[in-house]
Amino acid sequence: MHSGRLVISVAGETEPVPPASPPDSPGDNPAGNSASVRTRRIREFARDVLGYSEFRPGQEKAMQAVVGGRDTLAVLPSGAGKTAVYQVAGQLLDGPVVVVSPLIALQRDQVERLAEIEDRAGRAAQLNSTMSAGDQREALDSLRDGTVRFLFLAPEQLAKPEVVDAVAEAKPALFVVDEAHCVSAWGHDFRPDYLRLGGVVEQLGHPTVLALTATAAPPVRAEIVERLEMREPEIVVAGFDRPEIRLEVDHHADARGKELGVLERVLAEVSAGRGPGIVYSATRRGTEDIATQLADRGLRVRPYHAGLGRSDREDAQRAWMDDELDVVVATTAFGMGIDKPGTRFVVHAEPADSIDSYYQEIGRAGRDGEPALAVLVYRQEDLGIRRFFAAGTPGEEELQQVAGLVQAAAAAGIDEGVDVKDLREETGRAATPLARDLNLLEQVEAVVLDEEGAAHPAKDGPGPAEAAAAARELAEHHEKVDQSRVEMMRGYAETTECRRQFLLGYFGEQLDEPCGNCDTCSAGTAQHVPGPDDHDTPFPVEMPVEHSEWGAGVVMRVEDDRVTVLFDDVGYKTLGVAAVLEHDLLRARG
Repeated sequence: MHSGRLVISVAGETEPVPPASPPDSPGDNPAGNSASVRTRRIREFARDVLGYSEFRPGQEKAMQAVVGGRDTLAVLPSGAGKTAVYQVAGQLLDGPVVVVSPLIALQRDQVERLAEIEDRAGRAAQLNSTMSAGDQREALDSLRDGTVRFLFLAPEQLAKPEVVDAVAEAKPALFVVDEAHCVSAWGHDFRPDYLRLGGVVEQLGHPTVLALTATAAPPVRAEIVERLEMREPEIVVAGFDRPEIRLEVDHHADARGKELGVLERVLAEVSAGRGPGIVYSATRRGTEDIATQLADRGLRVRPYHAGLGRSDREDAQRAWMDDELDVVVATTAFGMGIDKPGTRFVVHAEPADSIDSYYQEIGRAGRDGEPALAVLVYRQEDLGIRRFFAAGTPGEEELQQVAGLVQAAAAAGIDEGVDVKDLREETGRAATPLARDLNLLEQVEAVVLDEEGAAHPAKDGPGPAEAAAAARELAEHHEKVDQSRVEMMRGYAETTECRRQFLLGYFGEQLDEPCGNCDTCSAGTAQHVPGPDDHDTPFPVEMPVEHSEWGAGVVMRVEDDRVTVLFDDVGYKTLGVAAVLEHDLLRARG
């Protein structure tokens, strides 16, 4: 764990943009040490250029920290204006802003939005693999000469020394990592290419770092701080609650009943005028089957999954955004970058792989602040597919073989590295497990993956045997954590307590009273949950504890007879309070 001090601020309600205070003196530097000047300039730009009449929770606090030169992790809900943080801060810092964004579509969207206010905000540009070499050089040259103020690029670009050198020469004042949960192995969208970003920050002279995400449970926040090598960061958590989204779970005993339940739910919402909506399915085949059945019942619907051709996916997304569809039926491939404020419902045909993913996916509903619905159509047996995906640890022998092949290629003078195709030819194994092995070996700093996905031995990295042992240990840890998150998804589906209290408790946020906007509240089974100041429970929320077998953890949620603890080494565990007390399984940790 990184040793830097964590200052966690939890923002409250949406606040009006106050009138700007008068300047301290005509010559004040807006990014200088005067907090009042920073505040005035932040509010002026937000009001006059972005048109903000009010700040959303966490926005101004994050802006203040960044403009004050503080590394900042901002956990702001979907639709809460995360991009405005760096748009505003970028005006008040002496130097360009580099924004790492995982998808080209997201980059393009942000460049287009900034183009609308270019005369006040400064020019924005992209740098990605779809551009010609000449256009890429022009983007970097414009960053260096100050023509471009915001440069958006994928993390893969920062694997190129010439790109890092060019960015360093521009002396960026702010390094933004969007979708920062991708840097965390705990995160639901983990991307190994994010792992290099901490080193890049240091190569750039450690400009102020701003990490942005909508979904980050406590272990994800901790790993973001560590991986990005953030220095004494301020962590602004704006609150995970989306009270406008009603939470429901429909239970079914058999597969056919569940299948009909999904169709009936969607048809009911659309026929009542409560559309459009998204249906998530765990498999590509599931998306196709559900889309076909909904189309047969008269709905305008398209499937969306990674097995479709690029043009088909793009056309489905365009039709969805242009209000030509009642429903899109998708796998999680329909994810980051999907922002349609009027989405009225999200139906899950199977449980998500974790509460993290579920929260992210249902958060695509109701972004306009109007009432929306999230329904999980649940059959307990469906958790089996999630357990299957979460299981599977590679053997040390195969990891050692992959590490050895990478080192052997380098020793033979193969400068272009070893990619998955090469490894398939050498080992006869499938591409997916080989890619997993390379990702694990990169995480233990045995190999480095370049922009094309080819592997090179890491400088001063461990040998194949040592690397394999470390990668195997890491994989076992990931499996335990992933399995624990599947179990938390089961807990959400099967609880009779307030579902919103359960959901928020997973992220370490306490909701003292039942929400009144979920099916368990409507059924009258939800009850008060003991909080940090509630002395009726021996293990209140947020208490640090120690387990004799599982080690250190933190209490995340308390029910009448159960306690859920997030352990550092094994993830989430739910324990019976009576058994815990009888066998002295948990002790308070000072």
